[in-house]
Amino acid sequence: MSADRPYAFLVEPEAGPNGVVEVATIFLTNRECPFRCLMCDLWKNTLEESVAPGQLPQQISWALAQLPQAQHLKLYNAGNFFDAKAIPPDDYDAIAALARPFDRTIVECHPRLVGRRCFEFHRLLDRPLEVALGLETVHPDVLARLNKQMTLDDFARAVDALKGCAIGVRAFLLVRPPFLTDAEGLTWAKRSLDYAFSRGVEACSLIPTRAGNGAMDELARQGQFAAPSLDSLEQAMEYGLSLRAGRVFLDLWDIHHVSPDATNRAERIARLARMNLTQTF
Repeated sequence: MSADRPYAFLVEPEAGPNGVVEVATIFLTNRECPFRCLMCDLWKNTLEESVAPGQLPQQISWALAQLPQAQHLKLYNAGNFFDAKAIPPDDYDAIAALARPFDRTIVECHPRLVGRRCFEFHRLLDRPLEVALGLETVHPDVLARLNKQMTLDDFARAVDALKGCAIGVRAFLLVRPPFLTDAEGLTWAKRSLDYAFSRGVEACSLIPTRAGNGAMDELARQGQFAAPSLDSLEQAMEYGLSLRAGRVFLDLWDIHHVSPDATNRAERIARLARMNLTQTF
């Protein structure tokens, strides 16, 4: 990987606040996230050192030159946008200038890092900003065991601060994190959706928990983790949409590891993709 090139980029449709939009998503090459969450495998696409000032705007500019037009922009950096060791604050001006032509910019950040730098970037951007926060689960024991280094109070404070500055909020939720059965995973996914929307989150992304980072594979060998079933994913998505409290997405990026022998699997996944776009059953 090169510090002046993103490790991936694409344009895909997504249900926005006011209808389906094309979203340019750029996966920035950057340093590893310092939080070391148990289930995370994004460290596979990171550098050992922080990028130099100017390299991230170069990555974004290069990717945008390769991509077709889009209405929204996602900047994901395998970590936290408002970690000063990941995104140099000196680059905020240049990044905001590149993002300003888009109707909305979405970035990701740990709830505990939402603060002054976030509000400064929003001011420079002078356009709608949405911050995606990893809530993961509201199960009190499992959340602590994920090494997220966050409490529900931390999440609530971050959401309140963002909403107080007219910044949109998206939450990442795990479907069947480790230490839960498939049925328990579904129950707690529903409770997590309830909690996120009750706090004022505008969109929830349901993430099928996966192995592949070493730690999760070891838990699987111990019988403490298995991927969620396709049934659970369908029910979690249907429940989220039934709430009519905000947008709900099911992440289909790595769906091949889920219920490979399920009946009518291709048709069911295609249905979930349509639900992502239409936000209806």
